[in-house]
This record gives sequence, C-alpha cells and structure tokens, in this order.
Amino acid sequence: MSHNTGALAGVKILDLSRVLAGPYATQILGDHGADIVKVEPPLGDETREWGPPFRDDDGERGPSAYYVNINRNKRGIALDLNKSEAREVVWKLLEDADVLVENFKLGTMERWGMGYDAIATRLPRLIHARVTGFGGEGPMGGMPGYDACVQTMVSLPNCNGSPASGPVKLGVPMVDMTTAMNLTIGILLALNERHRSGKGQFVEVALYDAGLSILHPHSGNWLMGGKLPKLLGNAHPNLTPYDLFPTATRPILLGVGNDAQFKKAMAVLGIPHVADDPRFKSNADRNTNRPALTELITKALATRDGVATTMELLNAGVPAGPLNTIEEVLTDAQTAARGMLVERNGYRGIASPVKMSRTPSSTRHTPPDFGQDNRAVLQEAGYDAPAIDRLIALGAVRTKPQGA
Repeated sequence: MSHNTGALAGVKILDLSRVLAGPYATQILGDHGADIVKVEPPLGDETREWGPPFRDDDGERGPSAYYVNINRNKRGIALDLNKSEAREVVWKLLEDADVLVENFKLGTMERWGMGYDAIATRLPRLIHARVTGFGGEGPMGGMPGYDACVQTMVSLPNCNGSPASGPVKLGVPMVDMTTAMNLTIGILLALNERHRSGKGQFVEVALYDAGLSILHPHSGNWLMGGKLPKLLGNAHPNLTPYDLFPTATRPILLGVGNDAQFKKAMAVLGIPHVADDPRFKSNADRNTNRPALTELITKALATRDGVATTMELLNAGVPAGPLNTIEEVLTDAQTAARGMLVERNGYRGIASPVKMSRTPSSTRHTPPDFGQDNRAVLQEAGYDAPAIDRLIALGAVRTKPQGA
C-alpha cells in the first residue's frame, strides 16, 4: 500500500452507495486520503456487470472497466442490509466514522431505522450524505433518476446537437459526475463546519438539482433575456468564433474570448484584414454576422495542418485545441507530464486532477473485489473470528455475490 499523503488522512467514510455519483464522490475523497469502506449488497454493485470490457482474472471474468474506473482507494465488504445483524454491523462501523454516503431509494434507510433522525440522535457528529434523483419534495420527489433521463428533463440535449442531428444527450454522464463533485463539496463543507459546531449534518445532492446547476450560460440567457438555446453543434451560444473547424488534417476548436484574441487569431490564419472588417469589430458584431465569419475562417483553415495550427494559435495566446481521440489524449505527452494516469498492480486509471503541493493524492488501494476486505474491516471494528464466521453463516456478511 502506498503511503497516505492526502489532506483527508484520518477521515473515515462508510460508503453504501452504488452505480456512479456516490462511488465517484468517495473515490475523489479516497484519492485525497480518506479511509473509504465500500459496502456492497448481496448482488454486488451493479456496475460490476456494466461491460464489456471486463478485467481478465486468469481466464475468469472480473469486474467491468466501468466499476474499476470509479472505485479505487476503497476497501470492500459485502452485507445484506435486509438482515438486522448486518445493520448492526453498519452501526458498529459508524461508531468511529466521520461520514456515511448512500443513495438508496428514499425511505429505505428510515425503514431500517437508520434515517438521519436516528443517526443524529445516536451519532451526533456523523455526517450523512445522500444522493437522490429528485430529492424528497415536489411532484418528482422520491422517484428514481438515471443520468440520461435527468439530462433530458433538465434540457441538456436541447443545448447539444445540431439542426441535422436534433437534440443529443451529452456523451459522458455529466449529471452523475457533477452530482458527485457537488456531493464531495458538500461533505467537505460539513466536515469544515463540524470543527466549529462539533455536530454533523445531513447533506443531499439530487441529480435534478445538479443538472440544473450546469445549464450555464443557457439558464442565464433565458432568465435575463428569455433567450432559448439553439442547436449550434460545436459553436458557442454567446461567442464567435468559438467552434470546431475542419482543417486539412483534423478538426480544431478555435475559442476566441475577446477582441484582442480575435485579432491574433486572424493574423495566425493569414487573414489579418478580417479583424478590421466592420462586420466583425466586436463580439456582438461577430455574433450577428456569424455565417459570413465562419465561411472566411473555414476557407483559411482548409489547407492547414490542424495540430500545427493549434500550436501557432496557442503560442499567440489564442485558445485552441485539436480534436483528439480517446487513445490520443490518454497517450499524449501533456497527460503524462501532468501525471494524469495512475498504474498499480495491473490497475490503470485517471489520476486526481487536484494537485496539492504538501498533501498530494495517492493510489493506496486498487478497486476491491466483492467482499475482499470483510474480515480485515470487521476485525478492526472489534469482531473476533467466531463472530465473523457467525455473520457469514447467517448471510449477513456475504463472501460471494448472490447467485454466483
């Protein structure tokens, strides 16, 4: 195990969550030193089966890449929380924990006698962090939510796509990931506030709310001016030129944020006179005359190399980027220079993007197999070998996925 250098060393988190938002949040916290104990149900975290690809364990099918990608820096145990003995294990594990993370259907924890009121009474310093689809209020309160469904409900596809394609959901689970990041922020806020009050609190992030929070700038455009988004493909709704343009090799994204950058970009592209054209003097002018400007830039780029032009633009102080494949970006020199890939005992993943000078992130645990740390975690909690054997015999602690 690597040395724990993280800012959250000493913080213990019991993670009852599954799928994406909760597990990604706890991975973020684990990367920065928190001790994460992942509790899986009898069937296991369902994302273990979300493949291919699957890990090959000496010819045996291991967990999916999806599961592995968001569950490092955790120890894993498996409990059947429908059994009272398993719930008592959870209470025992929570005695010295700082945070409980879960994403059960609303009412489940309460039915088990483990809702926040019970937690606050029994463990007043514990922070209870919950992911929900829609929260508990409103006409959708208590209903389940998955990323793509919530993307659609909060209108993200109407901010994406082109007139030819129609509305298109984002190609990554942005609502789940944003929910995870907000949950992480909420947990850190609650931990910080606890230094002052000595008390824990309930932290909730709903996918619906997180989805609404990333509608910028379209939410502001409507709230201020009643302006609805148009299907602009890769173009920006408020800036021009800010779009993906073809070149002789690969497309590049030209992102001009002000008039000075516009002048520099036109000079690099060999059409400096365009910056003096009255139609394009300001961003408002450029937006009004977007089709004409797009045509001029497209023509100027038609014979250029995309990567070389990107570097010319960047060296001139103009934001730009080539359209890379996943393989190209994961093998890029910049990715390596930033230490953004981690490898450990056959595991490969994306490193934490948060770089800290004194307390850097680390990879101490590879993603746990089902029930991998049952005995170690329970022994730490004070259970002796006969007590653990009894819990296994009762089915409260599981050593293999149900049906395996």
